[in-house]
Amino acid sequence: MAERIRVNLRDVIKPDERLAPGHRLCAGCGEPTVVRQILHAIETPVVLSTATGCLEVSTSVYPFTSWNVPWIHNAFENASTTITGAEAAFKALKRTGKIPEDKEITFIAFGGDGASYDIGLQFISGALERGHKFIYVCLNNEAYMNTGIQRSSATPKGADTTTTPAGSVIPGKPQWRKPFTRIMAAHDIPYVAQASPHNFRDLMRKAKKAAAADGPAVLNVMAPCPRGWRHSSDQTMAITELATDTCYWPLYEVEDGVVTVNYKPRDKKPVADWLRLQGRFRHLFRPANAWLVEEIQERVDSEWERLLREEECTQGKHA
Repeated sequence: MAERIRVNLRDVIKPDERLAPGHRLCAGCGEPTVVRQILHAIETPVVLSTATGCLEVSTSVYPFTSWNVPWIHNAFENASTTITGAEAAFKALKRTGKIPEDKEITFIAFGGDGASYDIGLQFISGALERGHKFIYVCLNNEAYMNTGIQRSSATPKGADTTTTPAGSVIPGKPQWRKPFTRIMAAHDIPYVAQASPHNFRDLMRKAKKAAAADGPAVLNVMAPCPRGWRHSSDQTMAITELATDTCYWPLYEVEDGVVTVNYKPRDKKPVADWLRLQGRFRHLFRPANAWLVEEIQERVDSEWERLLREEECTQGKHA
């Protein structure tokens, strides 16, 4: 894991598409871009499982499929359990000589934030604790988009959703998002990273590191939903870039306990710039809600400073 991993543009444009075009995901959806970047980065054969959600329902409309690789769908909560069962079977077949010892397969589970932060958290945690060699990818669109834009524990504070509607009683979701990436890193697994599709080199390099890890790995990747975030479909990459420039969504990795911040903006932008591009936060810019924008900025600043301190501390210990 110590060697430097690079991403070549040939990795991005190679012709074998593991997720075929023609799926039913919405225009501007971040999920297919994230999936394609990850699958282009991984050179070995792959076996995938997906939790119930936008990716699953939009790529498997009977009798069609968009998957050109072995793919399994199980229940909402247990994509991680399903893929680790496949990984365990693969190792057993190697031990009995039914599969060559040098055969390599990368096992990957994809789930949305609802299936990751909420419904599947127990199952993911168990799979990590057991030490299976697989990658768990959270396609984070910050709400239950597939079922009608209900809040999840990944939904930002102040966001207007169908279950936290902004109005005179509450100005959107009252709670802060759950620190999923930090929770995953607390399992002391070999590799955890946070990424964004606008920076394809960073995301694909992290996918390669996750595949090479000697044990479980987790990627938490921002995947905007134009329908739920209420932005135009051509703004997806601009919004993900601004999320990193405001430090709302830092790009970082935790490799064997060592934190590395992969991108530190020279000119850190105010989080209001990011909020303003999305209709789900439109109500925050009424004069009565100015305090909430200030509170969100303070929390983002605090979390960014904490991350930088963690990087300094862990890098110093391993100098």
